[in-house]
Amino acid sequence: MSMIAGWATWTRGLFADSKGPWGPSGSDDGTRPGGSEPPRPGSPWGNGPVRRPSGPNLGNVHSLDELLKRSRERFGGSGGGSGRAPNRSLIGWAAIAFVLLWLVFTSMHRIAPEERGVVTQLGRYSRTLSPGIGITLPSPLERVQKVDVENIRSIDLGSTASETLMLTGDQNIIDIAYSVRWNIRDPELYLFELQNPEETIQQVAESAMRAVISGVTLDEAIGEKRGEIEARVQENMQRILDSYRSGVVIQGIAIKQADPPAAVNDAFKEVTAAQQEAQSYINQANAYALQLRQKSQGEATAFDKVYEQYRLSPDVTRRRMYYETMERVLRNVDKTIVEAPGVTPYLPLPQVQKSVPQAETRR
Repeated sequence: MSMIAGWATWTRGLFADSKGPWGPSGSDDGTRPGGSEPPRPGSPWGNGPVRRPSGPNLGNVHSLDELLKRSRERFGGSGGGSGRAPNRSLIGWAAIAFVLLWLVFTSMHRIAPEERGVVTQLGRYSRTLSPGIGITLPSPLERVQKVDVENIRSIDLGSTASETLMLTGDQNIIDIAYSVRWNIRDPELYLFELQNPEETIQQVAESAMRAVISGVTLDEAIGEKRGEIEARVQENMQRILDSYRSGVVIQGIAIKQADPPAAVNDAFKEVTAAQQEAQSYINQANAYALQLRQKSQGEATAFDKVYEQYRLSPDVTRRRMYYETMERVLRNVDKTIVEAPGVTPYLPLPQVQKSVPQAETRR
């Protein structure tokens, strides 16, 4: 209704502003509609030119132009042409949008399942955010640093490019290469207790490996005790890092290379080959000794059985043993038969076979 009244007043003002011999159509208080000035004396028509009031402090709005003008002035600009100041309302809205975006992006944090969010309040540790959406105070009051706690990291030590020479327990030198696998357990300790975590882990690994290698021989380090060495190094490293409050877990040690130094590697290989050959001869001798031992035990067992039979019937057993011994001795000996008169040294089997059918025929 106020808008319709404003339009009506503005329409009457248009007609009232027009000059003519009839004079103005005024109101009861001597002013023109729309808030025009009263007629000035001395005018031939009884009133002067009409002036419309302007300014943002009007009590009533009497026309659409004045409504638009007053709205523009209220929001910080007159909507004028060139040379005037930019619209301050756009700058204000842009500032508000920037502040809202800054609050959203610095106060809400998405933490992945494998991550933890370490919150610092004015540079000092405050708390640790779990996976999910975490809310903090806006920056710079609180800041969040995301740390991956499930990723397994690896450090290679003593690669082929650089020798890592260590002294063994039997005063030999070994060139060893190995890797250390680790991950983060406590992100707040990992970030604030160690200045350079990877360098610290590398130095601790080298120290623990030297301590373990100094207690074993060269042959043990090269071959049979590799697994034991890896387990002992991992245990020593974990104990040292826990004393440092590092927040690190050692997942494993893997020895990739364990050889003598390159300068004596060829000679050491020859020594190793000779040792293996000697060990082979020893194994063969042990096998032959075992075979003889088993054979002797078998013969002793057989003799014990014969002795038991001898105790039951000595004459029969003695004769049987004599026959068996003579048979074994004469089996491979050249024999000479001496024929005595009237003695048949052997049984003429072919002749007996021929005479048997003739005797049967006579019967």
